[in-house]
Amino acid sequence: MNRRNIVFLVFTLLGLLTDQASKAWIVANINAHTGAIDVIPGFFQLVHAQNPGAAIGMLRDNPYRFQLFMGFTVIASLVILDLFRRLPKDDWFMATTLGLIFSGALGNAVDRVFNEGHRVTDFLRFYSDSPSVVGWLRGYGLPNEYPSFNLADSWLVIGVGMFMLHYMFLEEKEPDVTPTETPAG
Repeated sequence: MNRRNIVFLVFTLLGLLTDQASKAWIVANINAHTGAIDVIPGFFQLVHAQNPGAAIGMLRDNPYRFQLFMGFTVIASLVILDLFRRLPKDDWFMATTLGLIFSGALGNAVDRVFNEGHRVTDFLRFYSDSPSVVGWLRGYGLPNEYPSFNLADSWLVIGVGMFMLHYMFLEEKEPDVTPTETPAG
């Protein structure tokens, strides 16, 4: 097995394992929607939220949300696996990137398949209860709390960020070849 395959497999499996293990711990140790563990008081907590929708609860009331999410996951997985198949054998950066994206997609899909109501367990909560910060944020029309999320979401965001970084700055671009004019004569 070459380095690219090993890197992809390791990031996919470790990403999926850490996501599912963290969610299992949260479900077993924190009461849903009521419990919290202060990690950094006034800034970061571990909570237990069950999200039926996508990011920030989008599509939570759509009766076909499970089918939509599963369809998107299948299509995204096929695209990721095809991109991976086309990678050069020594491209560990993109193998890492695709492994993170794949593990994130699979982690949330596993939740939707096995959790009642096709919900995803979210547990990372960042917020501020400082009056000056809350006032500043509200002055710009911003909330003082970021919607709760999980490790699968983190792997997806990190992977997509790496993907964009690669294609914007790291990918070797083929030089533009413009036809040269030959003098008439």
